[in-house]
Amino acid sequence: MAEETRWLVLVVRLPAQPSRHRVAVWRELRRAGALSLGQGTWALPDVPGVADGVARAIELAERGSGEVIVLSATGRGEHDAARLTAMFTAERQEEWAEFLTECGRFDAEIDKELRTGKLTMAELEEEEQSLERLRRWYRDLMARDVFGAPAAEEARQRLQHCADRLADYTEQVFQALHQM
Repeated sequence: MAEETRWLVLVVRLPAQPSRHRVAVWRELRRAGALSLGQGTWALPDVPGVADGVARAIELAERGSGEVIVLSATGRGEHDAARLTAMFTAERQEEWAEFLTECGRFDAEIDKELRTGKLTMAELEEEEQSLERLRRWYRDLMARDVFGAPAAEEARQRLQHCADRLADYTEQVFQALHQM
């Protein structure tokens, strides 16, 4: 599959100042899942889900008096194509690892609330917001994880675990409130 993957290679040129334009383009490309290949050069698999991010990056660069040249490419050989796919997947794997860490923090927060007996609506709403943030993050990562990083399945299971923990916590909050 790696040898058949088409890539978009973006060459971004922007004035050094003001830096806010460089930062805006950088953020948009990272949001789209772009892989930095070096100074101002980025790569993305040429799949439908990246088109909007590329268009936004181009628009942001042009607003900053810059330009983006977009090239269509494949690896020169099987080794190059496989290497690019591996680099892209390694970045997604790092993102999944960070996501899993946040799931662990969510779990620890629920444990703390239960341990201290903080069974209030305010805490419940806070935990609901945290879970919703995890769900958005998961959807965003899934959209970028074109090649299926190994940690994606564990992340799905951990997110479900977090949802189950929140459901249990919700039940305990409502029981505590109805005892008053």
